Amino acid sequence: MLQLKPNCECCDRDLPPESTVARICTFECTFCATCADNVFGGSCPNCGGNLVARPIRPAAMLAKYPASTERYLRDAPCGTRAAE
Repeated sequence: MLQLKPNCECCDRDLPPESTVARICTFECTFCATCADNVFGGSCPNCGGNLVARPIRPAAMLAKYPASTERYLRDAPCGTRAAE
């Protein structure tokens, strides 16, 4: 089940569960659409995979399976790729 992280790992923008601008990769790295497109060119800076729109969990399921409240920020500065 997706964690639904609450923020962009680059700019720290809030990304609530119903956000249509949240982008994720297969490892659930989470970014806003602005950072995903303009900073990282649609590729995850952590794993190199593509960033796609994060699904929106229906409200009834969100009550049963809440989103994560733990905020994540990249160690590497935005605009750079993590060491491989």
